[in-house]
Amino acid sequence: MNFEASVRRAMEEMRAAFPSSPLQRNTMLSERYGADVWLKREDLNIVRSYKQRGAFHFFTRVLEGEDAPGRFVCASAGNHAQGFAWCCARFGVEGVVYMPSTTPGQKVAKTRGFGGDAVEVRLTGDTFDECLSAALAHVAEVGAAFVPPFDAPDTIIGQATVTAEIVDNMGALDVLVLPVGGGGLSAGATAYLGAIGAETEVIYVEPLEAASLAAALEAGAPVEVPGISNFVDGAAVATLGAHTFAALRGAARDAVHLVPEDRLCGTILELLNGEGMVLEPAGALSIDVLRDIAERIRGKRVVCVASGGNFDFERLPE
Repeated sequence: MNFEASVRRAMEEMRAAFPSSPLQRNTMLSERYGADVWLKREDLNIVRSYKQRGAFHFFTRVLEGEDAPGRFVCASAGNHAQGFAWCCARFGVEGVVYMPSTTPGQKVAKTRGFGGDAVEVRLTGDTFDECLSAALAHVAEVGAAFVPPFDAPDTIIGQATVTAEIVDNMGALDVLVLPVGGGGLSAGATAYLGAIGAETEVIYVEPLEAASLAAALEAGAPVEVPGISNFVDGAAVATLGAHTFAALRGAARDAVHLVPEDRLCGTILELLNGEGMVLEPAGALSIDVLRDIAERIRGKRVVCVASGGNFDFERLPE
């Protein structure tokens, strides 16, 4: 089955489990930038991020096999954990979630809420990469199945349904703006647009202090970014995935834009106060960057993926 067909099948399976996310035109941003700006509201999904898609597709493919495991494990900064927990409860399987000890309390509580008795949460290390190591060690010890947050073909196919929905709802679009953490969302989007022969320009957006895609493109392979900041926790990944880089290695370096944290804070507050949108830092990346590409998008149809809304209001002083 080719990539496009795999994504279409994944979409059909998802519709039996949860609805698609809204695609909404934003008047404020359209007028500000002289463009037709739309927001793909992944923050309005059941788990308030797109991560549910990749987890659901991964679980679906594993559980259709004859030797399906009895226990599943994941590592996550928060959003993948919630999608994973929701899937464990839905499919009736046991799960263990490893999350950094620095994960906002709101994300920890929601993960436990979605998983219920099916999921155990273990807070380990200060970064995603540290809790990933702990999760993989547990998998090796007990023989469980690891559910990757981004770096697996089935996860990427699941995340690609975001782009497939945009194309189905809108038809042709000029520019697609995507946040980048480990690269699952952007790899899925890039692969899907290539599979259908779309001429859409893709803009990739990373936190300035966790620029793993920019570093990988410059090095020609995924490399570890030292000393990353956890403020944009949904995109704070030190090393881009191998599978995701394979889909993204053809991206031009000038298609990757870096957003400073202090400016991003202003965008989060503006969207909260002016639009009533509750976006986490990673969810606001694609909107914040519009000021940097204003001339490139003028007069064009643009879609920004608002990737998540799991914001802990205790972080407002921060």
